[in-house]
Amino acid sequence: MTKPEDAPPDDSSPSSPLSNGRISLKAAGTVITNDAESEANGESHDSEEVTAQTLFEEVPEGGFAGWLTVFGAFLVQFCGFGYTASFGVYQDFYTTVYITNETSSTISWIGGINAFMTITGGLIAGRFFDRGYFYYLVIGGAILESFCLFMLSLAKPNQFYQVFLSQGLGVGLAAGIMYVPSVAVVSHYFRKRRALAMTIVASGSSVGSIIHPIMLNNLLGSIGFANAARANAGLVSGLLLIACGMMRTRLPPNPAPIGLREALAKFSKDSAYVCATVGMMIFSVGYYYPLFYIQLDASLHGINSTFVFYILVILNASSVVGRLTPGFVAHRLGVANIITFGMGACSIVILGMIGLDRGVAGYVIVAILFGFCAGTYISLAGPLLASFADNQAEIGARMGIGFSFSGIGALIGPIDGALATNKFIWWKPALFSGVSTPFLRA
Repeated sequence: MTKPEDAPPDDSSPSSPLSNGRISLKAAGTVITNDAESEANGESHDSEEVTAQTLFEEVPEGGFAGWLTVFGAFLVQFCGFGYTASFGVYQDFYTTVYITNETSSTISWIGGINAFMTITGGLIAGRFFDRGYFYYLVIGGAILESFCLFMLSLAKPNQFYQVFLSQGLGVGLAAGIMYVPSVAVVSHYFRKRRALAMTIVASGSSVGSIIHPIMLNNLLGSIGFANAARANAGLVSGLLLIACGMMRTRLPPNPAPIGLREALAKFSKDSAYVCATVGMMIFSVGYYYPLFYIQLDASLHGINSTFVFYILVILNASSVVGRLTPGFVAHRLGVANIITFGMGACSIVILGMIGLDRGVAGYVIVAILFGFCAGTYISLAGPLLASFADNQAEIGARMGIGFSFSGIGALIGPIDGALATNKFIWWKPALFSGVSTPFLRA
């Protein structure tokens, strides 16, 4: 029998638009799935969510990829904040040899801006890290730092702006792009042992601030500023290339990362986080005084030039011990307790510089004590901020905002040079910095 034109199509026919549970709307060019297929897609979506959730919950606490990432992040800190913490060598060289037409206070702005950019860069980098742009950040930052360091070698004597743009702004921005991502990625592999892993990463900057001063102090006088800067740029470029090849992410990006306004609104209600952030900012005002000025101080007081070259090395070698030690005891004594002790001890040491015996023994004691105490702060600042996060997705934002406020303190730090004046009256900046450093205890 012939089927009427208005009869419904046979669902069982292979050529039917309803066959295999699909309705083909050729005119619209779309496909609508039936309930069975929708349920199948729903199950697949749920499976993906479960898999992602499992990745967040099941932290491997290391593994080959985890420890390789730790070592890569160690190298990033070596080349980034390790370079920043070595500015005391440049402060001495620029003030006495290379940029003699500017005051020590003006020159210290190079190091201050570098430190500010390194730390506050985390405000933007942390958000991009949460969105899954880790590799773009570390590779882009590595290329930029290498370029700026080679450009520094082209800076001419008494041309402050050339050094400021390349070393202060350029290198600072590059290090800031890499700083927070290289620390935060460690949390992909560690939870219970996070403090230990992050202290190992943080010790990279201490090792860097040992190697950079030795290298620079021995090369600046022998082969000149340009060649010394190129040699240092070559070292940094090679290590950053290795670091980029070693670090790997483990977790997928957060599908709905927290926005900056939302983050600020939420975090501002966390009183403990606010106190920690403000305390870190005030501490940073005085933290850089010994790092930037202890070598110049020793040089102007007639200390043997060989010892002067190694005063920063002694300070930063002690800092290595100070950065590694908390990782083994933080789970027992508490991150907040140890970092509070370290910051308070830094204040006492800086105030002690007012009555410092300007001999070799006095400088050695200050370098060892300050280096160790400052090391505890640097190594635990990241774990402290990460500990306030409600979940893994907040870590980048928490660290980025916290370090950004800390960078504001670094920007204020160059006032030490103005307080010392051209007559180098050292008790004034020591008093100012010593009073600034203990405020996290509030």
